[in-house]
Amino acid sequence: MGINFKDVSGLHGDALHLRSDRTRILAANIANENTPGFQAQDMDFAATLANTQAEAGGDIGDGGDSALMYRVPYHPTRDGNTVEIGVEQAAFSQNATDFQTSLTFVNMKFKGLAKAINGQ
Repeated sequence: MGINFKDVSGLHGDALHLRSDRTRILAANIANENTPGFQAQDMDFAATLANTQAEAGGDIGDGGDSALMYRVPYHPTRDGNTVEIGVEQAAFSQNATDFQTSLTFVNMKFKGLAKAINGQ
């Protein structure tokens, strides 16, 4: 009997993948802080994760839009750039913390599985 690691990691495996995608998006926003006309983007993480889980379970998703969304700035600039560095840095930091949390859960699950395999 084989082990399905996707089942072992559960929700957190999908969360790690989506968090890495979101990190790439937020990093692009920060890198383009001074690019005229650049439109900051982000993803609705909860909706995207729900759609991913629904597709994996064979269910029909709730219809949440998992595509990239444009961020609406609090203080628009004249050059059309919508990146606000404080907002982006806060989102990046929170995403990194959430990534580490999911990684810790996956690590704990695999350690428990290794102990079970070794008979401890």
